[in-house]
Amino acid sequence: MGPVLILLYGIVAYLIAMASIAYAIGFVGNYWVPKSIDGGSVRPLCEALVVNILLLGLFAIQHSGMARRGFKKASTAIVSEPIERSTYVLLSALILWLLYWQWRPITDEIWRVDTPIGSTLLQAVYFIGWGIVLLSTFLISHTDLFCLKQVSDHWLGKDAAEPEFKTPALYKIVRHPIYLGFILAFWATPVMTLGHLLFAVGTTGYILIGIFLEERDLVTSFGESYETYRKRISMLIPWPPRHP
Repeated sequence: MGPVLILLYGIVAYLIAMASIAYAIGFVGNYWVPKSIDGGSVRPLCEALVVNILLLGLFAIQHSGMARRGFKKASTAIVSEPIERSTYVLLSALILWLLYWQWRPITDEIWRVDTPIGSTLLQAVYFIGWGIVLLSTFLISHTDLFCLKQVSDHWLGKDAAEPEFKTPALYKIVRHPIYLGFILAFWATPVMTLGHLLFAVGTTGYILIGIFLEERDLVTSFGESYETYRKRISMLIPWPPRHP
């Protein structure tokens, strides 16, 4: 692929990924979208559980497996390095679209908050969570995280920059604000159905495993700098830095 095709590939992957995230806001919160986490035809419980667990597992395996250093190194033997990140982002987004399409709602209610104040508060936390996710991507480099920087640098003939360890703004009080935002968004709902609970438990479990794997890679990449950071800064609960 030439530089122009690589750039176009990266842009398309980015747009599909952004569309999948935008749809996720409606899907998880049951807002605006034609098919949501509690919307659609109800199927037998056993079928719904099996299909939903398989969908969550497929995303977890792809999203975490392809992010590992060993996989990235091996994949560049098949996929050229400038589009390795774009391919990862694209496949993650396509699996999300598959999840939205094939998700089976399980509408048995676990809790329901009917009071206006309580319902409004939970909805506010929901959107605050998504806001934290979006803000955090820009704090550490949105274009790098979602593959645009890699393909644009290749198009411009720039060498790939070495990863830089930095802790801007929210990263000074919590190590993983993106994951914190997701957890807030996945759990903050006035009506928690069994299907939504399955989604929230599955994704939270994946996040905790993902943090373990990600931090292992970060220690390998940044060594003592990250070890010191990990000792000082809370993982998911915002808290003033601890003294080393």
